Amino acid sequence: MRDISVQRLSDAVAQLFLTANYEIGPDIQQAVDCAAQTEPSPIGKNVLNQLSENYRIAREERIAICQDTGMAVLFIDVGQEVHFTGGDFEQAVQAGVRRAYSEGYLRKSVVDDPVFDRKNTGDNTPAVIHLRIVPGDKVSILATAKGFGSENMSAVKMLTPAQGVEGVRDFIIETAKNAGPNPCPPMIIGVGVGGTFEQAALMAKRMTAAPLHTHHPDPRYAALEQEALAAINRLGIGPAGIGGRTTALAVHIATAPTHIAGLPVAVNICCHAARHAEITL
Repeated sequence: MRDISVQRLSDAVAQLFLTANYEIGPDIQQAVDCAAQTEPSPIGKNVLNQLSENYRIAREERIAICQDTGMAVLFIDVGQEVHFTGGDFEQAVQAGVRRAYSEGYLRKSVVDDPVFDRKNTGDNTPAVIHLRIVPGDKVSILATAKGFGSENMSAVKMLTPAQGVEGVRDFIIETAKNAGPNPCPPMIIGVGVGGTFEQAALMAKRMTAAPLHTHHPDPRYAALEQEALAAINRLGIGPAGIGGRTTALAVHIATAPTHIAGLPVAVNICCHAARHAEITL
């Protein structure tokens, strides 16, 4: 059994959200820089160059990449040999989020009641925590600051098995087309296929943080990722939605076993400011 203090956990969470909001991942930076070289639309090329410059300024001056600093979402894998000491696990995670958003001067966007009061909680908590118990004695934390311009354009659909690969592909493309300029393209598109209604959405959310150069290990799904990406980039939405070929940087698919009667598909859209960071304790 390995002891980890909840204070260490809290400190790690705070640092992850500061890093995620100030520093775009090198894979996103490289993809945007490369797209700026090949984008045929002059105005689209200009937008991509501005995004790259914005990333640089945010990183160097330690300011937020975007004014929407997102709702805090964490995927935490806890080794079954870990024993947390010194306090409450969830309270420590929420304290880390609170500290990052308060001390880092990041916008607080969470409201306490979704329909009636909608009063801002003032510190961007509570965060959404997805906890999984895994073998070992380590704790892996993936923190993502999910903006809602893109979150609002996401969708889940319960397809029938007969709709098959064509139905999955068409739904991915349709969701991106319906999103148009709203999610601040270029987008990163996470897709969950299989499982149940909620599992598909959870897989899709996690795939928005997958490294851009990675693909599904099954070559059939990898080919579907590339087919969907190419079709989305032919839509003409372009950077910032003002025309061009760079509408999406990646489509990432995760899959899970499902029921014989179902084919759940979730599409979670993320804007170009794909703010995430991870650490293993």
